[in-house]
Parts: sequence; structure tokens; C-alpha cells
Amino acid sequence: MSHDDSSLDMGAEKAGAVEKSRAASISTGALAGPPEAVTADVKEKEEASESGPISPALSSTHETEEIVQADLEALSPIQSNIPHYSAFSRRKKQFTVFLAAWGGFFSPLSANIYFPALTTLSQEYEVSSTLMNLTLTSYMIFQGLAPTIFGDLADMAGRRPAYIIGFIVYIGANIGLASQSSYAALFVLRCLQSSGSSATIALGNGVVADIATSSERGTWMGYATSGPMIAPAIAPVIGGLLAEFLGWRSIFWFLVIMAAVYLIPFFIAFPETARGVVGNGSISPQGWNMSVLDYLELRKTRNSETGLTLARSRGERRAAGAELAEKQKLRFPNPLGTLRVIKEKDAGLLLFYNSLVYTAFYDVVASSPYLFEQIYGFSDLQIGLSFIPFGIGALFAPMAAGRLMDWNYRRVAKKENFTIDHKRGDNLKGFPLERARLSVAVPFIAIGNCALLCYGWILEGETPLAAPLVMHFLIGLFLTGAFNCMSVMLIDYYPLSPSTATAANNLVRCLVGAGGTGTINIMIGSMGRGWCFTFIAVVLFLTSPIFWVLLKWGPMWREARRVKMEMKGKRAG
Repeated sequence: MSHDDSSLDMGAEKAGAVEKSRAASISTGALAGPPEAVTADVKEKEEASESGPISPALSSTHETEEIVQADLEALSPIQSNIPHYSAFSRRKKQFTVFLAAWGGFFSPLSANIYFPALTTLSQEYEVSSTLMNLTLTSYMIFQGLAPTIFGDLADMAGRRPAYIIGFIVYIGANIGLASQSSYAALFVLRCLQSSGSSATIALGNGVVADIATSSERGTWMGYATSGPMIAPAIAPVIGGLLAEFLGWRSIFWFLVIMAAVYLIPFFIAFPETARGVVGNGSISPQGWNMSVLDYLELRKTRNSETGLTLARSRGERRAAGAELAEKQKLRFPNPLGTLRVIKEKDAGLLLFYNSLVYTAFYDVVASSPYLFEQIYGFSDLQIGLSFIPFGIGALFAPMAAGRLMDWNYRRVAKKENFTIDHKRGDNLKGFPLERARLSVAVPFIAIGNCALLCYGWILEGETPLAAPLVMHFLIGLFLTGAFNCMSVMLIDYYPLSPSTATAANNLVRCLVGAGGTGTINIMIGSMGRGWCFTFIAVVLFLTSPIFWVLLKWGPMWREARRVKMEMKGKRAG
């Protein structure tokens, strides 16, 4: 295949690499202990076994068979000689997902943290509120574009390099924002800030897909997306406090300090999880993919080995690494890979509706400073504090939706007499995955849409503050919960290219959301508060039959894509 092919077109080829890396990890003792600690007896038994792992020395015929057998949706069939889906302990998974959630917090945090300071900045730079809102719109545009490069880079070269490059750009942009003194500089640096931070959401979803099987992915995705979901509500509170007491420049210095603090545990302990780099986590990563703890552990292992064992383990480690490196084919990231996701029938429909849901709850957040100042006469600090109910709802939404999805997955599996393998992952061929995921999203959408409809007329009637704040909580809980359900479904569509798939999600939702935030105040001014949010609720209702389409034809489209990717993998082999 050409170097311009995206990681999606290399899906089946990567699947072969992953399966071979697992085989290599078995031959290096991945199940019994560290890769270097294999004994000659175990090795002889594996070589003698007909169903044992495939050695790098086998013929190209066997390599082709591996690729043909690779299934995009079943990375590890239930066989006794196949290692666990992830070699990470539960505690290591928890720590890794915690850092992924923390990293994902930065993008929406940066987008919303200076909401309370918009009026102050508009007066200082002597520009209209419409021009100042363009800094929000441009941020969202680059929030959608940048992950198309970072997502492909992460699926190809690993999660750690993508994280590091993104945070270097992000910290530099924040230093510039804290120092600049013109609207033009503010506008350009906000675009750069967005480019550096926006990849973290796609990377976090990729991390979850690397370490969690389909049957438990909902819960882990709930944890990973709790950071990005709560940030739009928490950010204005932080921004309001900083702008009120320390001035608007302190907002960006705060982001610099917070990013620097985050990088300390990241450099020390965040492991490489990309399955194209470390397999199931049992293969040692290359130097630039290593954390400090990985490097120290490798040195300790080398120092404890005898000469003969060291020579053998080094050879086996090189062979396992060579299998993956041969399939990686490092190249310049191809942003067009996200377009291949969008053009698929099922993924395209899911992305479209998910973007409408995102735009709906983001319009609520983006218009609140303007509306609450107009109706209740709030200061910057009061506006920031008014986002707390939305933040509480958004915090619980992904965790509640994730647990419900995993529960529904088990319920559907029991009804279909489908055996769940929590350790090695499930073969999802023929499994009604759409029913397991989207059935949870439907009631979330229904309740959230009703809350959105009521919210508009509550504002129209200028009721006491408690009423719109209750609606904020319900919208934060149910619309963001539905958004999370659809995001997990998208990852299930592309388990071998999760960061690229999430980048496609970012691209569509941010471009549509940018249009929504750019016009929401104009719509409120021309239509009125009640009819504006009624219009948004009606759009969500009229497009909701997309769920029925996905439930009816989604499994057929998903199976057709799986077969197509298998055939591409066979030709590549």
C-alpha cells in the first residue's frame, strides 16, 4: 500500500501486526511474566504446538493466514493460547485512564475558561462582541481540524509522541496569549492553542480502546470522557475567579502552570498503549515511546539477566519489535483518514447526529453569559458560578451512561446467547452492537431534548434563577450522556484506529458546533429565547430517526466494512 494510505485503510494489515505481536509476546513469556524471562522449556513447547504462536521465522504463507484471520472487531478470538486483550493490571489501567481524562480536560477547559472575560477583552481591544465571539468559533474550527493529524500520528507512531508534541504547542501558545496585547495576536494564538490541546480527547479515547474490551469499554470511556465533559462547565467558574481577582492574563498563566504540572506524572509513568507499537502492552516500546518507569524497569531487567538469557531475550524482543515496526511504516500523518470514516454510511450518520447533540448543549453554554447578564445582571464571577449545575450534570453523565451501556451489553449478550470474554475480547461478528449501545442513548436524548425545550421558555418568561439552573443540570446530564453513548459506538466501529475515528468525531462536531456558537446570539435576538431553543429541540427530534436507521441497517453496513477490510488485508499480505 502507498505511504499516503491512512491508518483506516491499513486496519486489517495492522490487525495482522497486532496478532503477530501477541504471538511474539507469548514466545517471550508475556503470560507468565516479563518478556525477557522465558524459559527454554516453555519455548520448546510453544514451538512444538500446532496451534501455538507464529514465529517471525515462519513462511509468508503463515503470515498471510494471520492477516486473513485478523478481525477488526475481534482482536483476540477466544482461544486458550491467545494472551489477554491487555497485559496491564487493573490499577495500571485506572492510572492510565485517569491521566487520559486529565489530558482531555485541557481542550474544552481552554475553549471556555475565558467566557467570563469576553466583555472585558472586548472593551480592552475596542472590538465588538461579535468579533470577540469569533475567537470561540475559530477555536472550535481548529479543535476539529488538528486531531485529524494528531489522531493518525497516534495510531501510527504511538500515543505518547502525539501527547508530547501537542502539549509543547499548547504551552507555547498559552505563554504567547498571556503576553500579547492585540486582538489579531489573540485570534491567531487561540487557533494555535486549540491545535495543541484538541488532540487530547481523541488520544484519550484511543487509550481506552487500547486497553478495554468491548464489554467493558462503556465504563472506561465514561471515566476517560469525564474530564472533557465537565470542563465546559468548570472552566467559566475558574475563569471568572481569575479574571475577577487577578486579571484576564492570569487565565493563560494558569493554563501554562496546569499543563506543566500534568506533564510531570505523564513523563514519569504514562505508558505507551498503542497496539501497533506495544501489542497488548507486553512488548517493550521504542525509546521515544517509553516513560521513565518503563526505561528504569527495562534497565533493571537487563541487569538481572545472565549472559545467555540476556542474549536470547534481546533477540526475541528485537523479533517482536521488528514484526510491529515492519507493519507500522512511519510516514507523515494523513488527515484525510478522517474523511474515510465520515463517508461510511453508519459512521457518517452517527457523526452527523452526534454533532447536532453537541451543538445543542454547547449553544446552551455559549449563550449563558449573554443571557444571564441580560436577564439577571450577573457579574463575571456570578456568570462563572452559574455553570456549576451544568458541570455537575456533565460530570455524572459519562459515568452513568458508560455503566448503563456495559449493563445493556451484558443484557443483549445474554439474550443472544453470546459468551463474553472479558480477558481476551469478544468476536463481535453477528453481535447486535448497535442495540447494545444506542438503546441507552435514546432515553437520554428524549429527556435532554425536553429539558432543552423547557429551558428556552423558562428564559423567555425570566423566571427565578433556580429554574434555568435545574434545566442546566438536566441538559448537562442527559445530552452529554447521549453524546458519550454515540462516541463509544464510534470507537466500536474502528477499534484499530480509535484516535482517527475520534478525530473524525471532533472534526464534524466542532465544525457544526462552530456554526452554532457563531449564530446562537443572532438567533436569540431575531427569534426570541423561547423559539430559538424550540427550533434546536425540533431539529434534534426530526433527525432522531437516524437511530432507527442505525439499529435496522447498521449491523449489515458494519459487517460489509469488516469483510472489505479483511479483503484489503489479504491483498496486502
